[in-house]
Formats: sequence, structure tokens, C-alpha cells
Amino acid sequence: MQTIASLLFLLIQLVVTPFYAIFVLLCAPLPAAPRYSAIMGWTWFFTWLADKLCGVRFQIIGRENIPANQSLIVTAKHSSTWETLSLAYMFRPASFIAKRELLWIPFFGWGFALSSPITINRSAGSQAMEQMVTQGTRRVRNGFNIIIFPEGTRIKAGQAGKYKTGCARLAIGLSEAGANTLILPIAHNAGYCWPKGTYLKARGLVTLSILPAIDATGYEPGALTAELERVIEAETARLGDPRTHA
Repeated sequence: MQTIASLLFLLIQLVVTPFYAIFVLLCAPLPAAPRYSAIMGWTWFFTWLADKLCGVRFQIIGRENIPANQSLIVTAKHSSTWETLSLAYMFRPASFIAKRELLWIPFFGWGFALSSPITINRSAGSQAMEQMVTQGTRRVRNGFNIIIFPEGTRIKAGQAGKYKTGCARLAIGLSEAGANTLILPIAHNAGYCWPKGTYLKARGLVTLSILPAIDATGYEPGALTAELERVIEAETARLGDPRTHA
């Protein structure tokens, strides 16, 4: 039954996404924030569908750690598609930091381009960091949060990737540009229920844990990156495998 549910989810995704992409393109003339709200209908629907159809339920803990009236750099563990959808909706409006090649994907890429992402050319070396800070400053001043996955790519649940210094350098760069933000670390265990590399989804209760915010002031990039890795990985290990709660 779980295989059938996962296949049905994939089929619905393949049918709905092209039509929703056309709707999003029609929203292109709207200002950035209302346009983002229109795009979020897609992310909400597939998070909801994963819950109702595939049994990928979720709970959120640590909401009290979200600073009020403050732009945030949401720094999260990356092990599935689930957190990409849920964080985009939870911290709306938000700009994802992503490689520019994602914009070239038919339908998905078109919609993603209109969500005000921060896109970088990874082959640009040090200039990629400058691109990130320049675009990030603009987004924060327009009322957006920023979402970044410090491991750079999805990592199999139960494993840890090498944390890159981009998040720390971004926070420090924004501070120097006068666009002060706080870093909000987030751990979760969604990768067990919605793993990378397969369409199959497992039933379980995913927990998304919001950890205390970190002020980048006074940190060096290496030390700040190490602190983010420490708190996120420790909490991820504590959460464990949610499939035991299915």
C-alpha cells in the first residue's frame, strides 16, 4: 500500500506541477511578496498531500525560538525534499540560496525563478560569495528571510555532510552591509520518511526542531560554521528515526 501511495503522489506531482507553473507565470507581474504567496500554494499542497496520502506526518517544536520582527537566515539540515517545501511555507516570504542551474529545469525552474531566490554560479569562485551577499542584502531589505542548507546538497538520513562556510560568511557579510540578521538553526528527521534518490515514502512522525537563534557578531566564519554544525547535528541525532513512531 505504501508503494501505491508513493506512486500516486508522484503521479499527482507530475500532473499538477506544469499547470501550477503556468499559473505562477501569470503571477509574474505581481510584486515579489504577493507573487511568493501565490507560489506557496504548491509547497503547501504537496506537504499536505504527503501527510494525508503517504502518512508523512509532522510536528514542530521550538517555535518560541523564532525572534519576532527580525529577518532570519534559516540554516537547516538537508536530507529530503520535505524540509524544502515546509521551510519555504513556514518562513514566507523567503529566498533560497541555490545554484543557478535549478532555474533551467522546465516548469519547476520557472516557478522557482519567480520566488525571488538567491542564485549563484558555483564556478565563479570568490565572486559567488559576493553575489550571495549582494542579492541577500537586497532580499532582507525587501522583508525576505533567507534559507540556506550549509551541507550544500541533500545528505542521506543518519549521515552528516561537510558544513560549508557560506552561511557564516553570508551572515557576516550582511552585517557589514548593514542588513543585520540572526541565524536560526533547524534540525529535523524528514530524510527517513522522504529519502533522497527514491520516490518511496515511509510513514512516520517527522519532527522539525527550531533551535535558539545565533548572532554572528564577533564570530569568525570557521568558528561560526563549527557551532552551527555542532548544534544542528546534535539535535538531529537526538531526534532519531521517526519511522519508529509510525
